[in-house]
Amino acid sequence: MQQASKLIPQGRGLAPTLLKRAPQVELDWDLRQKSRFDATTSDGQHIGVFLPRGSVVRGGDVLVTESGTLVRVVAAPQPVLRITACNEHGHHHDGAFELMRAAYHLGNRHVPIELKPDHLKIEPDHVLADLLRAMHLSVSEVNEAFEPEAGAYSQHAGHAHAPSAHAHHDHHAAGSHEHG
Repeated sequence: MQQASKLIPQGRGLAPTLLKRAPQVELDWDLRQKSRFDATTSDGQHIGVFLPRGSVVRGGDVLVTESGTLVRVVAAPQPVLRITACNEHGHHHDGAFELMRAAYHLGNRHVPIELKPDHLKIEPDHVLADLLRAMHLSVSEVNEAFEPEAGAYSQHAGHAHAPSAHAHHDHHAAGSHEHG
């Protein structure tokens, strides 16, 4: 069994032709949040994945085995709840606001959530589904890839640039700035 202990986020810097030829591995969200797991690639290779603790693997990432084989990660379709604004006739809802409000309530519950301009996705949960329907949102069970937002403090927050590219200020430091 090959070991893969290197991850290239979104295959950055790799030639597209190399990636096209690479075998792939389809993984659901539960597995992609683990730093150690076994998987079988599309060409039948068994690989043992050993990543630094806390690693999260995203669809589009590339694993590198000890022999240098590249393996493309695909987010496997899985049961998720797709949440959209209700567009019943006679109800005048601001869909964007309704979705933003739902994201706020789900975030308060620390629910992994995928944010899209026109919908949200969460893992199946009938209690949350009922809550969202009570908020006049449309909730449907679908089988789709799930790529929840990375946490605000995670290392893999999806930025394509070096962390130093943004100056992050501590707005809570004493005397850091004045309010007029």
